[in-house]
Amino acid sequence: MSTPWETLRSQMPVTQKWAYFDHAAVSPLPEPTRQVISDWGDHFAENGVVDWGDWNRRIEVVRELTAQRIGAATSEIALIRNTTEGISLIAEGFPWQAGDNVVVPDSEFPSNLYPWMNLSDRGVEVRQVACPDGVIDPKEIESACNERTRIVAVSWVGYACGWRADLAALADLAHQQGALLFVDAIQGLGVLPLDVSDVHVDFLAADGHKWMLGPEGAGVLYIREEHLERLRPLGVGWNSVQQAGSFADTRLNLKTSASRYEGGTHNMSGYLGLAASMQLTAEFSSDEIARRLKGVTDRCCDQLMSIGGHVVSVRSDKHWSGIIACEFEGHKSAALQRACLQKGVVVNTRNGRLRISPHLYTNESDIMRLRDTLRSVIAN
Repeated sequence: MSTPWETLRSQMPVTQKWAYFDHAAVSPLPEPTRQVISDWGDHFAENGVVDWGDWNRRIEVVRELTAQRIGAATSEIALIRNTTEGISLIAEGFPWQAGDNVVVPDSEFPSNLYPWMNLSDRGVEVRQVACPDGVIDPKEIESACNERTRIVAVSWVGYACGWRADLAALADLAHQQGALLFVDAIQGLGVLPLDVSDVHVDFLAADGHKWMLGPEGAGVLYIREEHLERLRPLGVGWNSVQQAGSFADTRLNLKTSASRYEGGTHNMSGYLGLAASMQLTAEFSSDEIARRLKGVTDRCCDQLMSIGGHVVSVRSDKHWSGIIACEFEGHKSAALQRACLQKGVVVNTRNGRLRISPHLYTNESDIMRLRDTLRSVIAN
C-alpha cells in the first residue's frame, strides 16, 4: 500500500525525467493542476463566457484553503497576482507621515525591499538591519526601531540560506514598539505551520508557484481585519465594490473584506490551477506536512555532508526550512549546478552557494541521484 507522499509523487510528471530540487524558485505543476488549466482553456475556447460564473466560484477554493491553512477568516484573504503586488498594496496603502520608518533585514529578496524604498518621496526611511546569511536576530531588529517605526517587514524564510524567522518574537517586538509586522511568506506558505490567530502577523503575502505547487501569477494576501480600514484601497475597480457585477450602480461602496483589492478580472486559469494544487495537500495538517519536509531535508543534508558538503543553513528545530544552502570546497556552485542539470538533477545557486529545495514528494531515489551526481562531478 502506497504512502500519501508516494501518491502525491505519482501526480508529479516532473519525476519521470528529473530529480527536482528547485521548489524555492519555481515548482513544476502537478498533473491535476495541468489538467484543470487545460480543461479551462478547452472549455473557454469552445464556450466563451457561458460558464464564467461557475469558474469564478471555483477559484474561491484558494481563499478558503489559505484561510484554513493559516487560521485566518476568509474575509482577511485577497487573491493577488504575486508577492510583490501584495507588498506594494501594503507599502503604498499605509498612512505614512514624513519621518516614519520601516525596518527591514538587509538579506531580504528585492521584492521585500524596493516597495519600501520607493516610499522615499513620501519621507519614509528604510532602516536595513545587518543579518549575515539571513539570520535574523530579533534584538537587532528591535534596536533599529524607534517611536517612528511603523512597519517591520521580514521574510518568513530567507530565500538564500533558508533561515526561518521567529515570527512570534518579531510580532511581539514590533507591537511593543507600536509597529506592525509584514511577512513575505512565499518560501514557507504551504509547507510550514503558521496560525495567525496565535502568532499575530498583521500582513502576509505569498505567490503560489513555489511551495504550494501552483502556477505563476496567482498568490494570496492576508490583511488582519482590524487593519483593513487603516489602509488606502489601491487598484480599485469593478470587482472592489459590494455590488460587483451590477455595472449600472456606480457607488463607490467598497467591499468590507480584503477582496476589495481584487479590482478587476482574476487570473482565472492561474487560480483554478492553484486551487487544484492546494487541494492535493489539503487533507494533511500543517504539522504532518512539516514533519515530512523536515525528514526529507534532513536526509538531503546527511547525504550532502557524506560527500564533503558544508551545509550553511541552520537546521535547528526552530529555524530549519525547505531550503538547504551548501558549499563544496574548491568547487564553484554555478559549475556544479550546470553539471547537475546535464545529469537530470535540478538545483540552483544563490549568493555563490548551491541551493537545494526538495518537496514532500521527493523520495530516496531523488536524494541518492543528487548525492551520486554531485559526488561524480566533484571527483572529476
